[in-house]
Amino acid sequence: MKKTLKTTLHIVLILFLVGSLVFVGWASFPLGPGTTALASLESGSVVAVASTQDWIVFRPADQQVTTGFIFYPGGRVDYRSYAHLLGPLAGQGYLVVLARMPLSLAVFSPAKATAVIQAFPEISQWVIGGHSLGGAMAANYVYNNPGKVDGLVLWASFPASNNSLADSDIKVVSIYGSEDGEVEGIEMSRSLLPADTIWVKIEGGNHAQFGDYGTQPGDGEAQINAQAQWEQVIAATADFLAGFSNP
Repeated sequence: MKKTLKTTLHIVLILFLVGSLVFVGWASFPLGPGTTALASLESGSVVAVASTQDWIVFRPADQQVTTGFIFYPGGRVDYRSYAHLLGPLAGQGYLVVLARMPLSLAVFSPAKATAVIQAFPEISQWVIGGHSLGGAMAANYVYNNPGKVDGLVLWASFPASNNSLADSDIKVVSIYGSEDGEVEGIEMSRSLLPADTIWVKIEGGNHAQFGDYGTQPGDGEAQINAQAQWEQVIAATADFLAGFSNP
């Protein structure tokens, strides 16, 4: 009996180790970034870019700002795949911090925003957001840290059912594509968000074109090109951030 139990435990341990190795191997090869995103990682005359092991910072080159935007990347997407969308937002007068996540999965560090906020004490108001899993983890941060941030930006995302923000006074914008493979879940998440949430549907847009990392299994087929969708994502996000103007 003892020998059988010992053998069973060994088998379970081996299966666990094999499963863990497979998972780490899968997560270690994230999607992207594409050439457009990579080209946005260089500083220019309008936006200065600086990288650390934890995040990439985009800031206006010649302007002091007091409003910041923290962004969590989508699951198993190289965080650099969003640089071409976040750089232009910084150019409009915001400190933008693109967080790097363990194994490219924000679920392993949903509270990373706290370290960002502590690193930039000159910023007096913060907005957090993210794409897909990153957006869900940004919503999780809002849920678990009331009062820490003033706004939430969801790109093709929604809160988990146990992270309802329906009764929160936080400002929220939900931006999504009509051809997103998860469009039904996004639209059904209205009950999880404040009544005054701003909803922006990008007609013809899909899930993967919220970044520059190629196609994604289970996604719908976009009816507009990536550049057109990127422009609309930037515009809708910028409109929302304008409500948090620098004093």
